[in-house]
Amino acid sequence: MEEMMMRRPEEECGIFGVFNHPEASNLTYLGLYALQHRGQESCGIVSSDGNNLHSHKSMGLVADVFGNQEIFKSLPGKAAIGHVRYSTTGSSVIKNVQPIMVDYSRGSIAVAHNGNIVNAQIIKDELEAYGSIFQTTMDTEIIVHLLATSKAISLQDRLTDALSRIQGAYCLLFLTETRMVAVRDPNGFRPLCLGRLGGSYVVASESCALDLIDAEFIREIAPGEMIVVDKNGMSSFFPFKKVDPTPCIFEFVYFARPDSHIFGKNVYQVRKEQGRQLAREHRVDADIVIPIPDSGVPAALGYAEESGIPFELGLIRNHYVGRTFIEPQQAIRHFGVKIKLNPVREVLKDKRVVVIDDSIVRGTTSRKIVKMIRNAGAREVHVRISSPPTSYPCYYGIDTPNRKELISSSHSLDEIRRYITADSLGYLSEEGLMSSVGAENAGFCTACFTGGYPVKFPRLLDQDEPQMGLFEKEIEK
Repeated sequence: MEEMMMRRPEEECGIFGVFNHPEASNLTYLGLYALQHRGQESCGIVSSDGNNLHSHKSMGLVADVFGNQEIFKSLPGKAAIGHVRYSTTGSSVIKNVQPIMVDYSRGSIAVAHNGNIVNAQIIKDELEAYGSIFQTTMDTEIIVHLLATSKAISLQDRLTDALSRIQGAYCLLFLTETRMVAVRDPNGFRPLCLGRLGGSYVVASESCALDLIDAEFIREIAPGEMIVVDKNGMSSFFPFKKVDPTPCIFEFVYFARPDSHIFGKNVYQVRKEQGRQLAREHRVDADIVIPIPDSGVPAALGYAEESGIPFELGLIRNHYVGRTFIEPQQAIRHFGVKIKLNPVREVLKDKRVVVIDDSIVRGTTSRKIVKMIRNAGAREVHVRISSPPTSYPCYYGIDTPNRKELISSSHSLDEIRRYITADSLGYLSEEGLMSSVGAENAGFCTACFTGGYPVKFPRLLDQDEPQMGLFEKEIEK
């Protein structure tokens, strides 16, 4: 929650699909509504009536794009897939809104993608050299071109052929006139689950979307699994070379909704345990524990329970502010934080306060929040972070700043503490984070903390070294 108005790791995307339901498009709308936290820039739905695909998509939030009931008359059929997007590759423009829908020699197909293809530029250059013309700037379109140029006969084999060429993170939903296909990459970076609603199958990025439509949670789609749903039912395949799964640990830290069940665990319970572990590692004498809402709430509850320090809501969030708003003049730019968070002076005055947040990226917003709490009368402000320092960018579908902009990549704990003006600062250790998830859950991707990337990528990607001295002037103030 740290870089609210400036920049923090942004949500990737969310995907949702229904097959064999008379209200497929309406259910997909509801599913996207539940996944709105994974992307707020744009959204879209493609439906199939058994003979043709139909599409509606636009920039904006789900409720705005699909706010007119008449829209659903243009999305007929018993199958549909949908997508909410925050751009991790490709610019934020209408041509990049998903699902992508194309006609090619074997019919029509639509695709929705959550993740990031790390060798996308290499493949795109190769395809363009052979005459391919791209309509978007998204890595997702590469999959469509590879599919179209495959010499395989069946859709399953063509998809296997195409996806065997790409590297990185992907959860994919494909829709043709008669089939829906879900695929998760062999590393299983991003979550994807399977559900059932009567005689219909449902696929969603998170289980909270299944809950909204009263669908039964069947199981998580396994890393490297391809599921094909058609009139004959559901079939499961494992067509890719098996590797050790490396699901993204940051899904537990921030991205997934607390009520979701991902990677075998309930997110809320994991975050609360992160707070308990944080209290064991970084206890401090204080009067109250407060979260940075909303993402810091479960960890703050855990910290308060473990430490015995009372939990309070010292900061109140305005839930009716969108991702963007018109900035005031430079002289009052600090409203960028205050418009979203407001301190409760009666709670904070004369108190020693422990502030719980999930991460620090650049540190600029943390600095403003600490000063806001002090101005509200707090006697001491101790910052505790329920994850290790974020020192490396993510290349698997999370829009993190490059390394030179990450404060922990080039500054010590005390330098960061001085920059955000806190009395003390403590991060959850990597061992503590893993313990919070559970000892049996080994093999997570922790590249954003350690720089150990499980899928290698070409040097074409931005791998800037940290920029030393970026914050020194502010630290000295």
